[in-house]
Amino acid sequence: MSHISAVASVVILEMIRRKDVYVLLFLTALITLALGAVNFFGDPKIARYLKEVCLALIWVSSLVIAVFTAARQIPSEKESRTLFPLLAKPISRAQVMLGKFLGCWLACAASLAAFYVFFAILSATREGQWPVANYVQAYWLHCLFCGLVASLTLLGSVWFTAVSSNATIILAFVGAMLVLGRHLHKVAMKTGGLAGNLLDVGYYALPHLEWFDVRDLIIHNWPRIDWDVIAKDTLYAFAYGGCFLALACWRFRRYAIH
Repeated sequence: MSHISAVASVVILEMIRRKDVYVLLFLTALITLALGAVNFFGDPKIARYLKEVCLALIWVSSLVIAVFTAARQIPSEKESRTLFPLLAKPISRAQVMLGKFLGCWLACAASLAAFYVFFAILSATREGQWPVANYVQAYWLHCLFCGLVASLTLLGSVWFTAVSSNATIILAFVGAMLVLGRHLHKVAMKTGGLAGNLLDVGYYALPHLEWFDVRDLIIHNWPRIDWDVIAKDTLYAFAYGGCFLALACWRFRRYAIH
């Protein structure tokens, strides 16, 4: 575990050196300006629209950070030839992969924590409500989403040679699942035949990333989700993330680093 945590700490330090944290600060400033305009309009319904825009910014930024942080880990190590001295130490390739994942996930979680705390404070000062449980649930599900995306991207990084191609494919897949994932079963029933059966298989086999998107819970101040549902979503994310990481470790053991 010490080897895994050491690799993870290097990933987090690399993220700070690459100025990703400054991008987060810039987006946070945009969120501040958007929420500050609530009193200007004088319409309480405007607050919901602004919250929706702000949360959309948070989701887009977290997705970009998760994908590009994970996509460049193995290829950049190989290109700079730092992978050779790393593997020369008493550390296995599986530990390197798990450390990369842990670092990417913790970096995303820390970024999301800053976003959600700042967003929750500003929203509360405008609306006078403190739905702490809603924010905790939304934050945790968002962290699970980023973990799934990071593990899937790391799997792609040992299959695709270029960072750009891996990132593009993952972003397209995640976007398609967020938009169309919940409708695959309905489309399969209407399509029928072989195409419908294939869509139905995809509906049950592919990870449903849209299940972790609960922005409406915060936007409309709905009652919190049952914790049993949160627990099931957590197990679901761990199961798929574990499968992706297991495949990534298996592929990485056969990955040519010359």
